[in-house]
Amino acid sequence: MAANEEKQQGHRAGVYKQKNKGHKHGKHRTKGEIERENKGRVSVMTLTKKQRKELRKMDRRHKANQLRKTKKDQVLTEKRRLGSRDGPPHLVAVVSLHANADAGAVSKLLRGEGAGGVVHLERCVSGVGDSFGLIMPRFKQRFTFLNQSTDDMHSLLDVVKVADSLVFVLDSTEGWDIYGDHCLSCLFAQGLPSHALVCQGLSDISVKKRVDFRKALSKITEVRFPDSRLFPLDSDQDATLLLRHLGSQRQRKLGFRSRRSHLLAERVAFTPNGPVEGSGGGGPSGLGTLRVSGYVRGRALHANRLVHISGHGDFQLSQIDAPPDPLPLNLTTVRATKPGRGRDVEMQDGDENEAPVRVLMKADPSSRESLQVEAEVDPMDGEQTWPTEQELLDAEEARKNKRVMKVPKGTSDYQATWIINEDEEEETDEESSDDDDGDDLMDEAMDGEDEEGHSQETDSQAASEDEEEEEEEEVCSTERGGADQRYDDNIDEAAEEEGLKRYREARSHELFPDEVDTPLDAPARIRFQRYRGLKSFRSSPWDPMENLPLDYSRIFQFQSFERTRRRILAEAAADEDGAMDGWYVTLHIIDVPFSVMESVQSGKPLVLVSLLPHEQKMSVMHLLVQRHPSNTEPIKTKEELVFHCGFRRFRASPIFSQHTTADKHKMERFLKPDAPTVVSVYAPITFPPAGVLLFKQRNDGVQDLVATGSLLSCDPRRVVLKRIVLSGHPFKINRRSAVVRYMFFNRDDIMWFKPVELRTKWGRRGHIKDALGTHGHMKCVFDNQLRSQDTVLMNLYKRVYPRWTFDPYVPPQLPWFKKEVTIAMDDLDME
Repeated sequence: MAANEEKQQGHRAGVYKQKNKGHKHGKHRTKGEIERENKGRVSVMTLTKKQRKELRKMDRRHKANQLRKTKKDQVLTEKRRLGSRDGPPHLVAVVSLHANADAGAVSKLLRGEGAGGVVHLERCVSGVGDSFGLIMPRFKQRFTFLNQSTDDMHSLLDVVKVADSLVFVLDSTEGWDIYGDHCLSCLFAQGLPSHALVCQGLSDISVKKRVDFRKALSKITEVRFPDSRLFPLDSDQDATLLLRHLGSQRQRKLGFRSRRSHLLAERVAFTPNGPVEGSGGGGPSGLGTLRVSGYVRGRALHANRLVHISGHGDFQLSQIDAPPDPLPLNLTTVRATKPGRGRDVEMQDGDENEAPVRVLMKADPSSRESLQVEAEVDPMDGEQTWPTEQELLDAEEARKNKRVMKVPKGTSDYQATWIINEDEEEETDEESSDDDDGDDLMDEAMDGEDEEGHSQETDSQAASEDEEEEEEEEVCSTERGGADQRYDDNIDEAAEEEGLKRYREARSHELFPDEVDTPLDAPARIRFQRYRGLKSFRSSPWDPMENLPLDYSRIFQFQSFERTRRRILAEAAADEDGAMDGWYVTLHIIDVPFSVMESVQSGKPLVLVSLLPHEQKMSVMHLLVQRHPSNTEPIKTKEELVFHCGFRRFRASPIFSQHTTADKHKMERFLKPDAPTVVSVYAPITFPPAGVLLFKQRNDGVQDLVATGSLLSCDPRRVVLKRIVLSGHPFKINRRSAVVRYMFFNRDDIMWFKPVELRTKWGRRGHIKDALGTHGHMKCVFDNQLRSQDTVLMNLYKRVYPRWTFDPYVPPQLPWFKKEVTIAMDDLDME
């Protein structure tokens, strides 16, 4: 009976039955299945979403469409506003990229009557001779054209910073020359606005060859401008099409200028200050008030903000006036005067002076930004008022055990304390001797190469080479004597020697990175007393506030630079107080040197920019740059360079370091050509984004483009470590230990550096166990047996800082192609 009941019920699985996972068929559960499984239970995330009133699918779609339409309308409004009645005139700079391209002919064709425009102003940009204001009644737009020469690179970069559009004039066969390509490299690195490519001379070519010429020129231009259209400019119809394109093309936004108010000076006047007691009266050499008139572009301009004049410095405003607009878009007057006498409409000089000038805003001295650049330094900050008993005992003991040295007769004890011994001078002047470490290693390496090369020469080869040289000298002495002499006159021997020295040092650093020789005449523990060892460069701690230099007391620091940047840019975008975008204003800038007026009178454009809060204060700025391919000379750290950062340009001596995400960064002795490098320098604060250009000035005044990049951050706490590597040779090798020599030369140095970890070029790790004898031999233990050709290394680090050599004055540079063209013409005459 029991057996039959068990047969009817079947087998029951026990507690240890294996339960396999269900098959993952890839299908997701529906919302209904999830609700049935939850049985009314609601998660916390769902409750919070309901409280936030999350929109449904159709509502989200409608909201996205509304945002898209709002942004599109905003872009169209900004585009239509440029050059219209409510906005500033469309500022167009005409730039020639080839020596045979005539930018003046392009300007002449654009201002002609056949193009459909009316010239309303002549020489409308202060400092630029070939500039004019153009009104287009047909398009209801107004333009300001200026012909900017490429000879002065500083002026070219300043004009491009504020220009709305660029017109590049190309040659019909070559496009641009070498110097034109150099100018394009600088402009692309700084930030290129909207542009148009123009070519003249295509109408002179036969119709059959015209298509081939345009294809060849388009193939050249697509390297730099892949999506740009090439405009022929040989007739009035071509000029009209170009003007239509400039007025309707999409404007490219540049971050560093769209967030700041900027202005190109159209009229400049200087009024010297009144006589000051003891100065002999005001004059051209003193300070004065500079009145600059122009159209406000970008953001609103406030009188309490500082203004920066490119190339001259930061200044304060006293008031902002609103004179009449010199280029009004009055279509009725323009149409009536255009077909009449067929001449340009000119504005009389007395119009602006006779019309009433309205004062927009006066600066408030209590809320105006100050010109404070550096922090106030208290030399007694952190000092003790009275020495402790231990310090008195130490001073007494040091006085008893002071070293006796020879001094001149009649020298007192106080005067003798100021006489620096040679050993102390080596300790204090460690920075300069650090830079010479690589020079000694370089000289030894190069001497070894020279001896090896001389040992391979035989006497017979030397004799045959002497005979050949004598024959060549006899033949060439009469023909090339004058040519060689003329070529040598154009070479700077001091610059050649300096370049050779720098090249050898860079080559030595590439072969033996960071390796230095231990001095024989000085203890290593004294010579490298500022260095320390690290167990791990990545994870070992390093306090960023430890042993800071005195220059750090002069700079400013943010608790969070990124948070401050976002807040200031948001406040600047929402600020609508002051002179708005498109207004024609006159700025009264106080305490300006007369040199600014001299620069304008010499024919250079004047560019002003309104600074954001804190942008006049000094700090440690970090720039991320990439070495330019045209530069082949080695650039050493702490070498003086010329910087173009946003609207500023200055000279400084930076340090180079690796671009990593760690808390410590290794210093680079030279600017690497194949990797991005961080450049750290003492400079005024600038909020990114901003383009960066680095130039190196030659002895003859020519500046070569070294690197290009962008502004990274402002962070004085960024730790940059300089590494030196001490090397030793294994003398005796055992299974796990080895006797190493030539790393140190006395027992005390070995015991001083005993805690520092050792490594080898073949990847072995170890440490110093004990010193053997008194001549620098030491017993070292490694994780594996060494090879006889291996080298034992010790890494030491110290923190480095930039040099305070900031100079806001940058001398005008010469176009580098003029000297090369002169040398080429001399060679042509000799031939």
